[in-house]
Amino acid sequence: MSNILNINNYHYRRGGSDVVYLDHASLMEEQGWNCGYFSMMHPKNLDTPWSRYFVDEIEFGHAYSVRQKVAMSAKIIYSLEAQKKLKQLLCDFQADIAHLHCIYHHLSPAIISTLHDANIPVVMTAHDLKIACPAYKMLNDTGVCEKCRDGNLFNVVRHRCVRNSLAASAIVMVESSVHRVLNTYKSKINRIVVPSLFFIEKFVEWGWPREKFAYIPNYVNSANFEPSYEVEEYFLYFGRLAPEKGIATLIRAAKIAKVKLKVAGLGPLEEELRALDSQLAGGVEFLGYKSGAELHDLIRKARAVVLPSEWYENAPMSVLESFALGTPVIGAHIGGIPELVIKDETGWTFESRNIAELSSLLAQVSKMPVAAISEAGRAARLHVATNFNRQGYLDAMLALYEELGVKNKK
Repeated sequence: MSNILNINNYHYRRGGSDVVYLDHASLMEEQGWNCGYFSMMHPKNLDTPWSRYFVDEIEFGHAYSVRQKVAMSAKIIYSLEAQKKLKQLLCDFQADIAHLHCIYHHLSPAIISTLHDANIPVVMTAHDLKIACPAYKMLNDTGVCEKCRDGNLFNVVRHRCVRNSLAASAIVMVESSVHRVLNTYKSKINRIVVPSLFFIEKFVEWGWPREKFAYIPNYVNSANFEPSYEVEEYFLYFGRLAPEKGIATLIRAAKIAKVKLKVAGLGPLEEELRALDSQLAGGVEFLGYKSGAELHDLIRKARAVVLPSEWYENAPMSVLESFALGTPVIGAHIGGIPELVIKDETGWTFESRNIAELSSLLAQVSKMPVAAISEAGRAARLHVATNFNRQGYLDAMLALYEELGVKNKK
């Protein structure tokens, strides 16, 4: 059997990229591959014997001493600890291929050089825009930002693009500068998997060679999602409560449209969003963190899931999961979202940040007959089962690995 090393910052289902990391590894195991794991220590990590190789935890925003902050800054830029522990792992596990997900700031891109020096083919899934934008979102306080496209990374510091922090932004600018000089990403990664066509075009605009990328959409296993097509009178947002998600826009639009809104999730904007809702007397129901069957029940009963993003989303798993549960999606027309939502068939789209357009759409959908909403939900379910399925993802990924000279040795 062939050995695949799966690498990601977190070893638990923290967000969409972490779900893809774990589900991808599970899928490979089902096909008979031996899976190894390399990640960062974290109290929420899934139990695994591979944790003996994991690097120490680094988290922005935690309380650290000055000495600790200096040490962590060095690790973010170029982690010798990650290189050392990865070398130890490779002594015990002869990887035929490595598949990376999110590695920067915690494991650091230094591990790419370690894998390259060990002659291990490296595939990386681009869950965000980090290989182009140092702050990985192409977003600042003024909105979508592509100022670093000309190569001047000092813009990251000028606009404090990372957590609105001068220090954090400076560290990330140095990290990106170092790895551009070393040509870490472009010369040492064999192929980059991209789940959205939008991201591929954006990377090419920023100077990346098109042949470096492989378009492989994310998937959900529809068999694990049970739709009901029983619609209640509320709209739902679920996910992280962060500025780029556009939740304040949604709250304002829901107030104007006079529709019921539920918000499931946690994040740095929670208090600010609660205050906004209180000020507007909007009556939003904040549900906190939800997962598993409880979250699925919320999704399947919603009139629609709303994704009001204000940044270049890639290929959000929240859209695919909603479709699999038979729920249509109202999504901002930005990034890769329009590739997933078929307008007036599996959902509806609106101009990102446009409160008036979103409120009009919410009012329109709230007045649609239940039969029409259920029909859109069934179309969404069929769309995801047909075009974003497990077998399609598996076939494309195995073909990519084989192209790089790695085939499962059964």
